[in-house]
Amino acid sequence: MQTETLIIGAGLSGLSLATQLAQSGRDFLLVEARDRIGGRILTEHSGAGYFDLGPSWFWPGQPRIAALISQLGLERFDQYSIGALSFEDEQGRVERGRGFASMEGSYRVEGGLAAVTNGLAAQLKPDRLMQSTPIVGLTRTPNAIVATGNAGQEIKAKQVVLALPPRVASRITFSPVLPQATQAAMTGIATWMAGQAKAFAVYKTPFWREKGLSGDAMSRCGPMVEIHDASPAEGGPYALFGFIGVPPQARQDAPSLHQALQDQLIRLFGPKAADPISLFVKDWAFDRYTAIETDQRPLTAHPAYGLPQAMSGLWDNALIFAGTEVATQFGGYVEGALEAAENAMARIERKTPARQEL
Repeated sequence: MQTETLIIGAGLSGLSLATQLAQSGRDFLLVEARDRIGGRILTEHSGAGYFDLGPSWFWPGQPRIAALISQLGLERFDQYSIGALSFEDEQGRVERGRGFASMEGSYRVEGGLAAVTNGLAAQLKPDRLMQSTPIVGLTRTPNAIVATGNAGQEIKAKQVVLALPPRVASRITFSPVLPQATQAAMTGIATWMAGQAKAFAVYKTPFWREKGLSGDAMSRCGPMVEIHDASPAEGGPYALFGFIGVPPQARQDAPSLHQALQDQLIRLFGPKAADPISLFVKDWAFDRYTAIETDQRPLTAHPAYGLPQAMSGLWDNALIFAGTEVATQFGGYVEGALEAAENAMARIERKTPARQEL
């Protein structure tokens, strides 16, 4: 198998780049290790409800994602924030009207962010996208880069775009070996949200709203440290979601964790929180296509993202990084994934490789 541009990773960045290449009439192949598209964008459904287990929001001043939502015919809506905040202290005592967890002013997408990635994928010809194809090796030859899949399949390309978190890309075997400075830069870039776990409790009614509560809460007791209303734009089912704050190794006992989550929701929002329709938990720290062991260390601040010099110009500019972590302005956000794809497309256009047999 051969192509002009091989894109590894069918998350938002990879899908965006693939559609740009398709629109420009260029030859490409997009491969994804998972059996689904979307990468860190993952939307679960319960009845008519949609719940983003990965990123949930975007904000004013992020033009790419706003334009893409419009182009795909999707709708955005305001994050629900009407009502009192809740705060839980170290002893589990709850206070109202205290805290700073509101996401007022942020936007969500009707149908969840998977509606965006599904909309992009729908623009691609089926033979341009391969799922369940982990790439384990990249070898540079005089005329091509040869990508090797985990089943031994080979794909030849003139250029390869790594639309992956750099730490995940570092697991690939490169031949010749990448410079030590490049390897250090790749493993030194923290993967955004890789150490996080999110929990969603889905209910028939938004009983917290009926009590004058926004669904926003902060807790020093846990296991969730920050909670928000995660309901659809209209209708039900309704949901509360929270970021789980206990360390990754301490949240692996699923039955105990689920019980602790329900106990906390009852403390914060009352007895009606005891019977969710569904309880979803997604722990990204143990998703091998998102995180490596180093990512299990929690981030204390938003990293300063961008493309390090050591990761630029590799293999005569034929090896290109494109993922939200290498976006300079919006690194770590969905907007950053689109920014990185845009930058990768610009590099491909500057290179403008001549068509030839590989």
